[in-house]
Amino acid sequence: MDGFLKDKPDFSWRKPQFYLFLRFIKKYAHTMITLKYGGMGLRIIPIMLGIAACTSMLYIPENLSPAELIQKGQEASDRNKYKQSLQYYEAIIERYPSYIDEICAAEYEIAFIHYKQKKYELAKSEFQALLSRYDTPDAELLPLQFKKLTEIVLAKIAAKEH
Repeated sequence: MDGFLKDKPDFSWRKPQFYLFLRFIKKYAHTMITLKYGGMGLRIIPIMLGIAACTSMLYIPENLSPAELIQKGQEASDRNKYKQSLQYYEAIIERYPSYIDEICAAEYEIAFIHYKQKKYELAKSEFQALLSRYDTPDAELLPLQFKKLTEIVLAKIAAKEH
């Protein structure tokens, strides 16, 4: 039992002076994060801002297969969570560079999300990059549906430009 008490942490730093210092810091921080707008005070809590900033980066488990990533990307896109959806599709491109069918699907979906967001120039360049894959000698190995879908969307973009 003596060994247990001997290893007990020392809390001697908890002195009244330390608490006074903390109160000063807390009061100073409070005045620094309070913005005055008219007669109302708007309080911005830095911790909440930090949490909000961290949520923009999605954690994607390493063990997800390309099919699972595509499924999760579709689900996020269906809920209009385009940032999350893009992260799933980009994970496919980064993690599975030799899975050409899934790469084509991911590239198409990324371009289509940009098209849905009305980022037509970006979508157009991404669709054209995807179409250039079909001009290579290995084009017969690529899934044809993405070529046809890309041509349809590019025609829609061209119609909007004129």
